[in-house]
Amino acid sequence: MNITILYWIVIALMFIGVIGAIIPGLPGSSIILAAILIWSIATGFNGVGWPLIVIFIVLILSALVEYLALYWGVQKAGASKWSTYGAIAGMALGFLGLLPALPLGGPLIGILFGAILGAFLGEYLYRSNLKLDERIRQACNVSLSIVVSSLIGNIIEAFLAALAVIIFIVSTWPPVGII
Repeated sequence: MNITILYWIVIALMFIGVIGAIIPGLPGSSIILAAILIWSIATGFNGVGWPLIVIFIVLILSALVEYLALYWGVQKAGASKWSTYGAIAGMALGFLGLLPALPLGGPLIGILFGAILGAFLGEYLYRSNLKLDERIRQACNVSLSIVVSSLIGNIIEAFLAALAVIIFIVSTWPPVGII
């Protein structure tokens, strides 16, 4: 295969990885790492040195940021572990399509609504000692906090994934000779 064609395939995979970093449940960073590995093997690891190390650090940070943002959001809302477990169970049920059918979006929308519904139910059940309106308010706050913090984490993760792609392109563009 022509090295130029392979380069463009690798770049296309990386852009799919950036999109995957935005959408919850898709392995964005893993796709980018796989693309870099394909390129590195095809070129005998030539031209990939310090930039590769920086890219790995950036992608590891991007994976951590998503979880830290979610953890921070849950803690800020005063959520219980029940809401976290509920969100995880809801995401799994939504992904597998075990929630009521949605007209658009399929599993990705199911993940989002499943997390919201699961967090709400988990917190609602945990706060059984509160009055009904306080229980509902707390469960809504936790659900909203989980969604907002997850979206913020995904945006930061997508930014870092895009940064990794830019570093890769800047460090490999001249050796490819496409200019």
